[in-house]
Amino acid sequence: MNVLRALILGITVASVLNLPAWAQIPDPASPDPELLRPIDAYDSVFIEELTWLEVRDAMRSGKTTVIIATGGIEQNGPYLALGKHNYILRATTKAIARKLGNALVAPIIPFVPEGDFDPPTDHMRYPGSISLTAETFKALLTDIATSMKVHGFEHIILIGDSGGNQDGLIEVADELSAKWAGGKTRIYYIPEYYDFPGMRKWFETQGIHQVDEGIHDGYGVTSMMMTIDPNTVRIQQRLAKGLFSINGVDLSPKEKTIALGKKVIDWKAGITAQAIEKAVGK
Repeated sequence: MNVLRALILGITVASVLNLPAWAQIPDPASPDPELLRPIDAYDSVFIEELTWLEVRDAMRSGKTTVIIATGGIEQNGPYLALGKHNYILRATTKAIARKLGNALVAPIIPFVPEGDFDPPTDHMRYPGSISLTAETFKALLTDIATSMKVHGFEHIILIGDSGGNQDGLIEVADELSAKWAGGKTRIYYIPEYYDFPGMRKWFETQGIHQVDEGIHDGYGVTSMMMTIDPNTVRIQQRLAKGLFSINGVDLSPKEKTIALGKKVIDWKAGITAQAIEKAVGK
């Protein structure tokens, strides 16, 4: 019915202006950028969960900072899902954005350099891992950051949850900073986010003392993943085998571990938000 009315209206206007009818039919794929949002906005900091109207209006209300986070798909010992970094970022980026109060979160980048292809090295020696070349990773990161610049974000924040991501993040931040010099948009790499030694020390203040078992796993990542989805750390299967511990620390009761996971997410978000505010203030 709406299409029919548009067609009739187009024909009517066209006849008055002596224009072909097709010239007056609205393009449903290209709505007016100033279109009024017809419903209340959904409360989320994740851009992928918002409509374009909600993103536009959030930016107009002051949310002109965007966080671009990189995760990974890699082997993480015998108990953790391959998407460990992406699960963790789902929790930490939300907490960071909420603490900042003026930020949105771009879709988490799940694919990063994880090793060479031929011969396979590092995590690529294990089934399920997905790797990008350094060039592809930087190109992907550059295009996503540039997209955010086009939309008018003033501060673009780069963080990575994996060690192999950091060099590419630094290089892209430096390259785009030089390219965008003098413009409204600034881009920042925030190294304070990736601080696993600091997180381990924080857990020690909570009475958690670990002995590294050498399986690319730890109490911190496990507890954070459990706040998102306990199945990602295989709780039931581990309990059945008497293996619900990591690095010499018992994970039972799970409620205690999840509570500590939430606390460390808040701690991690706090130091990162503070670093972002300091960087932007400069």
